[in-house]
Amino acid sequence: MNKDKKLGMGLGALLSNSTSNTLSDTGVQKINISQIQPNPTQPRKNFKDEDLNELSTSIKNQGLIQPIVLRKLENDQYQIIAGERRWRASQLAGLHEVDCVIKELKDTEVLEAALIENIQREDLNVIEEANAYKSLIKIKNINNEKLSKIIGKSSSHVSNILRLLELEQPIQELVIKGDLSMGHARALIGVPNALEKANQIIEKNLSVRQVEKITSEFKKNKKNSQLKDPNIADLERELSDKIGLKTSIQFNENGSSGSLTLYYSDLNQLDDLMKRLKK
Repeated sequence: MNKDKKLGMGLGALLSNSTSNTLSDTGVQKINISQIQPNPTQPRKNFKDEDLNELSTSIKNQGLIQPIVLRKLENDQYQIIAGERRWRASQLAGLHEVDCVIKELKDTEVLEAALIENIQREDLNVIEEANAYKSLIKIKNINNEKLSKIIGKSSSHVSNILRLLELEQPIQELVIKGDLSMGHARALIGVPNALEKANQIIEKNLSVRQVEKITSEFKKNKKNSQLKDPNIADLERELSDKIGLKTSIQFNENGSSGSLTLYYSDLNQLDDLMKRLKK
């Protein structure tokens, strides 16, 4: 089965036995909780104490209903493919062993499985979701439009979420902590002194509508100064969707020459772009 189709079908399809992926399933078995370690590429970095405590209480009363999915490492250790939240809650519940299923997956398949699990659970914060999308685009070498079809979300949703990664890191951290909503963050994209404005939003408890009003004048002036031919704007959007990077096309005064600019957000994106250009 085509792997992209499997992603659309869900985590179960990716982890199922298939001749194309040659995954092996050793069945449910007890693994000592001290032999299990989290996946460092896990997209979800924040686990709410309240949610973990609720799950821990449930595990104490009902047991671990769904096994944790692992892959074997060296020195009798295992790495989590899916189920870090259950593993953490099991530790809180005082369990010494947990039910697990062992799978043989490549590094890229482990990352893909972790990303899919979290996207499908829909409990990532928007920055984690954006990084999950970014990682999937990279490991599967696809564009925004293709990703939107695979995960069953609109292309505009994917693009809007990814644009949040254009914000500087301190603002992203405010979004992760819940101090800023996605609406607040979106209104700050491309605005000068955005971090200062972000702190003002928090201090004055401004609504999204108030922030949009404050930043709209700057964006209006910027838009007027960068007004482009609609055909050029369409071409920029098409290029951005195909390569997964923001693009800008500028013509010189005579209109016969110009420049094409590609914007990357980190060195990994630059490295990936250089590899693709050298092919």
